[in-house]
Amino acid sequence: MMISGGGGGKSSTSSWAPTTSAPASGKRIQREMMELNNDPPPDCSAGPKGDNLYHWIATIIGSPGTPYQGGIFFLDIIFPIDYPFKPPQVVFKTRIYHCNVDSAGHVSVGMLKDDWSPALTITKVLSAIRSILTNPDPYNAVVPGIAHLYLGDTAKHDNIAAEWTLRFAK
Repeated sequence: MMISGGGGGKSSTSSWAPTTSAPASGKRIQREMMELNNDPPPDCSAGPKGDNLYHWIATIIGSPGTPYQGGIFFLDIIFPIDYPFKPPQVVFKTRIYHCNVDSAGHVSVGMLKDDWSPALTITKVLSAIRSILTNPDPYNAVVPGIAHLYLGDTAKHDNIAAEWTLRFAK
């Protein structure tokens, strides 16, 4: 007697493979890593932490003529599994006095939130972060007190930012 259907057999439909395209995101991240290595933005570098392609460590060196001059700022970059359709999370690991970086190091840049597009790359993200070190955006601040000081007394703001750079980033 044959019993059809039955449980306990192996079924090709019970695969636990994710429905997102992890290999596609990994290939995209690898391609971006090669592009970044071949043509990095000025004073920026980044690459995987160990062998985890989805967790990178980045470095940005503060530009001359800014209160962050000569500082070495380390950042964590976490790529979501559905990258590039969702933006990476970027967090400063080095403390920084900046109106667009909160006390936990989270960066507030439009392209990492509402302005994200799959056409953007990690090279463009690093360039945007480097840009806010030169030109803060006090009107989209995550630390209003620092933004108010920047708008009201730029010299005092820059002195405090330079002190933090000397203390935490050198």
